[in-house]
Amino acid sequence: MSTANDPSKPASAAPPTTPLTVAGIQQFIRDKYFATDSVRGTPATFMWFIEEVGELSTALANNGVGKTPTPEERANLDEEFADVLAWLCTLANINGVDLEKALEKYTVRGVDGVKA
Repeated sequence: MSTANDPSKPASAAPPTTPLTVAGIQQFIRDKYFATDSVRGTPATFMWFIEEVGELSTALANNGVGKTPTPEERANLDEEFADVLAWLCTLANINGVDLEKALEKYTVRGVDGVKA
């Protein structure tokens, strides 16, 4: 996959200096890529996201039970998880979704079935 406009591979943005949060990651991706991501639009961005999901699938298979992954295959697994998260943040950004707020359905008691 090309790294041009790839939100998982920032070209020159400084990495966050505070502990990572969902909101922080999403904002970092927004700050670095929103201008090009919003022009690309949802359909094309979704295609990039799905490509990364496919690459994650391959990496999971290469690191599966009974396999003996090489150090490179293990590192690639980590990279593909990061790529999927970065592209998910991109999709959320261009569609006006606050991922941290959306995740409250899993983290806030009393919201969408989270037991008190």
